[in-house]
Amino acid sequence: MKNRTTSLTATLAFSSALLGCSPQEQAKKAVAKTPNIILIMADDMGFSDIGCYGGEIRTPNLDRLAQNGVRYSQFYNAARCCPTRASLLTGVYPHQAGMGWMTNADLGTPAYQGDLSKEVVTIAEVLKGANYQTYMTGKWHVSNTRKDHGGVMDNWPLQRGFDRYFGIVQGAGNYFKLPLYSGNRKYPSPDNFYFTHAISDSSALFIDEHFRQNSENPMFLYVAYTSPHWPLHALQEDIEKYRGVYDVGWDAIREKRLKKQFEIGLWEKEISLTPRDSQVPAWESLSKAEQEEFALRMAIYAAQIDAMDQGIGRIIRKLEENRQLDNTIIFFLADNGGCAEFISSGKSKDLAGDLADTWESYRINWANVSNTPFREYKHWIHEGGIRTPMIVHWPNGIDPSLKSGFVREYGHLTDIMATCVDLAGIDYPQTVGSREIVPLQGTSLAPHFSKESNHRTPIFWEHEANIGMRDGNWKLVAKTAENAAFDPQNLELYNIAEDPTELHNLAAVYPTRRDSMYQAWEKWAGEVGVFPFDTREYNVRSQEYKRKINGEFDVDFGDWDLQNPGQLVDFSIDRSGKISGANSAALTVLKKGEKPADAALVWVFPNGDSNRFEVSFRAAANRNTRLTVRVEQAGNLKNKIAQQIYSLAADEQQFSFQTDAIAQPGRYRLAFYVGDNPAGDKIWLDAITLTPVN
Repeated sequence: MKNRTTSLTATLAFSSALLGCSPQEQAKKAVAKTPNIILIMADDMGFSDIGCYGGEIRTPNLDRLAQNGVRYSQFYNAARCCPTRASLLTGVYPHQAGMGWMTNADLGTPAYQGDLSKEVVTIAEVLKGANYQTYMTGKWHVSNTRKDHGGVMDNWPLQRGFDRYFGIVQGAGNYFKLPLYSGNRKYPSPDNFYFTHAISDSSALFIDEHFRQNSENPMFLYVAYTSPHWPLHALQEDIEKYRGVYDVGWDAIREKRLKKQFEIGLWEKEISLTPRDSQVPAWESLSKAEQEEFALRMAIYAAQIDAMDQGIGRIIRKLEENRQLDNTIIFFLADNGGCAEFISSGKSKDLAGDLADTWESYRINWANVSNTPFREYKHWIHEGGIRTPMIVHWPNGIDPSLKSGFVREYGHLTDIMATCVDLAGIDYPQTVGSREIVPLQGTSLAPHFSKESNHRTPIFWEHEANIGMRDGNWKLVAKTAENAAFDPQNLELYNIAEDPTELHNLAAVYPTRRDSMYQAWEKWAGEVGVFPFDTREYNVRSQEYKRKINGEFDVDFGDWDLQNPGQLVDFSIDRSGKISGANSAALTVLKKGEKPADAALVWVFPNGDSNRFEVSFRAAANRNTRLTVRVEQAGNLKNKIAQQIYSLAADEQQFSFQTDAIAQPGRYRLAFYVGDNPAGDKIWLDAITLTPVN
């Protein structure tokens, strides 16, 4: 069913005479009963942070949704932001959506291309078939970063099914000052800005305008907060609410959270709290100054979640004002477990000062608390990395007897797309135009809303060679260290029903079950393109990709730095086929500078193991002129590794040269300088390569 209004018209023709209104009016009324869908995602938030999952952080609005809806005790994400978002949006596994790793590198296979695949469809694209108006606010982070830099928007929200969008396409940013997008248009953040509140306010605005202007159609709204992802940026009035709360330390908070989880019924039986992470010292071993600093870190983190909850309250109120809360299904979940990453940069380290100048994280110390009662974190497939709070609120659709209760069956990200398709009464597409679409991998959660089972089949994971499989009560999992080879000997087996905190490894007790589950995992991994495993450190993968120069300008100026654009030089992409391939860089000199370095087209790259590089390119000009090409050290331009000055003419020419040996690792630049060329010069560049020479 592609168009619900059209398909209902004939059915309603007979009843319309009895009801005294036209088939079209009846169709509008029927469509109005189709639920609005709001999908809210937190970023880097642990399982136990919010109040209705055991936390002490003040989340009255999320708690209200939980009290009047249902909570899942076993709901799973994909352990990392980009994979989770790709899977959530498409209803397939991250690898099938092209996001087995992150957006800042194409690792060379379709499963790890770091860009949302064209063989998948988003929830927004699918719901168009049921006449939904579609909106998004917040963090996108499923389009290739190089393409984003180049302004190639084929995988941005408006191009993937959303009617309106406000937010950021990248993965993180300064909460007080960052580049924003309204639709496809980029603009700077205004004064007195806080991104979490901007996401909430935009969401409320979209809701209000939708029901004022498009009330005949249901709405789908995806609200993707960056809260509480690092950096630790919060408003002082929110931080003040939590001063002193964390002075008792992480061990005491973990114990309190587990106790509260028992009290609210999250656990049906006694479970054991995992030991404090061995990398985290006892609170009492810290100095008074260290305790104060760490307590403040957690207070800021809590304030970030508090601000998000405030915004969710505004979203709820806007639905109430428009009398749509009962007919709106709201999902709330997080993209991965608490984040143990050590982040420390920025102009200042003073968390008691101007937070806009800091770039800090709350560290493994508090991530261990966020994931209470589990172990491990974002990145890994143990429960602390993948189990998320999951709230579903829908007064018109959830059995009233389930109110404030828990769904005990496990669920997965892909189930949300399946649920949306089910509730909208449409079919998941098999093709779009000439493209075959990856089949839906999830199972609708709708049976859970009426006390029935949805008979969920096994779930699989892989991220950075950390693997896992959940099949019924049993879970297979393995952790792989950075730069280490995956080893099947590291496979662990747990009965999650009896041991949800994964303290009793049964792999040696049930080797047949372990092996059969691993064989099933291998079959899945081969089907979705997991292999080969890549366990290299984040920056190593990113740097290797950075050495793969965008020399054909396939993604416009993606990852190129343009120096003095619009002042001395106009930089543009020529698609006329003037030289070489489909695209070439065109540099038109507007005004002559004093020296070549006044204007340039620059590619920054890391030097790792290679001591020498070969540079090759094709060039032409509108008249006889010159081009200065250098390889130099970034940050120390006086350190020239190579310099060539070429004479250009109207005819296309091929040029190449080798650099001197680069003795030190670090960041270097390939620069095409035209700063002192005469006004009116136009130079075309294409087929640029930067090749390591052994």
